[in-house]
Amino acid sequence: MNERIILGKWSAASIHELLVEASKIDDTGSRIAFLSRPFLGTPYGESTLVGGPATPEELVVNLAALDCFTFIDYIEAMRMASSFKEFLEALKRVRYREGIVSYAGRNHFFTDWKEYNGPLVSDVTGLIGKDRVRRTPKTLNLRSDGSPFLEGLPARVRSVEYIPSAMIDEDVLGELRNGDYAGIYTGVDGLDVSHVGIVIKEKGWVYLRHASSAAASRRVLDQLFGDYIREKPGIVVLRPLPE
Repeated sequence: MNERIILGKWSAASIHELLVEASKIDDTGSRIAFLSRPFLGTPYGESTLVGGPATPEELVVNLAALDCFTFIDYIEAMRMASSFKEFLEALKRVRYREGIVSYAGRNHFFTDWKEYNGPLVSDVTGLIGKDRVRRTPKTLNLRSDGSPFLEGLPARVRSVEYIPSAMIDEDVLGELRNGDYAGIYTGVDGLDVSHVGIVIKEKGWVYLRHASSAAASRRVLDQLFGDYIREKPGIVVLRPLPE
């Protein structure tokens, strides 16, 4: 297995120092908030992973440019590590089923985390949304025209729960926890969510910390959660479990 490591402003030593400090924080959500804060301002970057139907998968760490999914990939792996070496091992568990690095075994969809990373996260969408939750069957990786989003991967039928944005009020925001992972539900055939980020609760405010691809930002930033999701279809919430 090949590794491709691009650390940008970081070094293995500085990441190790960050992980050691984070490991002293017992609360899972507070640890995630602490780990993700230094990445604010990191440039947005697309297609940083290496692998495909005809291309060998590599274990990529690219902290110089993040998309929304690699951002939460790295933070979820970091919260379980206290050294750079442990971080690389944890990343395999987070990004790949059974920790085996392969394109077919990569978690390409947000809800793959609840299906295959069961010991790490729990789907709390229903717990938070209660009777506001909607459930819909999705055939992931199958477009409306019958073509796949991702070549070389099978389609999978999955029931997805989400909370419609129109039903997200102060009560729902109050049920979110610091460090929760939020996916922006999409009605597009073949996809479960269109974007992901981290819930940050600070000084009475609720934010979405995410790697934004919007032309005006193109970086990791915090946005008020309610404002960001107002025009979106809804949210799916996965909660990191204490180790």
